[in-house]
Amino acid sequence: MLQDHIIVGVHVTDLVTHAVDVQNVLTQYGCNIKTRLGLHEIGDGTSCSPNGLVVLEFVGTKAKCAALCRKLKAICGVDAKTMTFEHP
Repeated sequence: MLQDHIIVGVHVTDLVTHAVDVQNVLTQYGCNIKTRLGLHEIGDGTSCSPNGLVVLEFVGTKAKCAALCRKLKAICGVDAKTMTFEHP
């Protein structure tokens, strides 16, 4: 049986303030993160945008993914949402 594809989108506001806390949570779940892609706005050319988006491919149970999302959402200025692609 094929494992479901679980994608987690993490929106981070005020990256300078929250990046370390987000990184700490992602490190706790590092063995469950198969792919990680970070996206951010470039800003005006002299500095980066204060907001960013991290896209994760999560490997593991839905319960463990929900725990990751809860920890991320507990950080002020961070939101996390999931998409699950199930195999028949």
